[in-house]
Amino acid sequence: MSMCTDSPSDQPLDALRHNTNPCPPAGDAPPRWLGLRILQDGIWLYRGSPITRIELVKLFASVLRREADGSFWLVTPVERGRIEVDDAPFVAVDLAAEGTGRSQTLRVRTNVDEWLTLGPRHVLRLRRPADQAADAGPVPYVEVRAGLEARLARSVYYELVERGEERMQDGRQRFGVWSEGVFLPLDQA
Repeated sequence: MSMCTDSPSDQPLDALRHNTNPCPPAGDAPPRWLGLRILQDGIWLYRGSPITRIELVKLFASVLRREADGSFWLVTPVERGRIEVDDAPFVAVDLAAEGTGRSQTLRVRTNVDEWLTLGPRHVLRLRRPADQAADAGPVPYVEVRAGLEARLARSVYYELVERGEERMQDGRQRFGVWSEGVFLPLDQA
């Protein structure tokens, strides 16, 4: 049986738990804009007013998806709606470190209290946001999951810089940090 024709109760529990249902909403109703916006600093708005209940923000964040065209959607098994995101949907607001050097493990906490361990699963990247001037420097981001990123708060970035070191990589001197045995550059390639 196709997952798209099965009722939600007939779908595998794993698909429901991890929100992996690829099906569009049932019926002919087009997806709609939900009136939600995520500001650059991670604040979620509903029709211009901040959503102050963190539990509600966490619920919305758990069903957030990004399409190949760069658009952001809240997707449940029965409904799908588009939302606006100014930059990245999450912000890394805290850093925890264990160990030093190559044996170091770095974890960041997002504004929705999700902990991510920097390394192969949650890669650190530098890129310039689309709305930033061409001569401005890159901004650090970490991949949260499938196309969703967290922008590192300035304080978190500065903590990473304090833990950074130089090493040769790809034939040139690079500055970065170690986490889970992976060297993560903090400078431009």
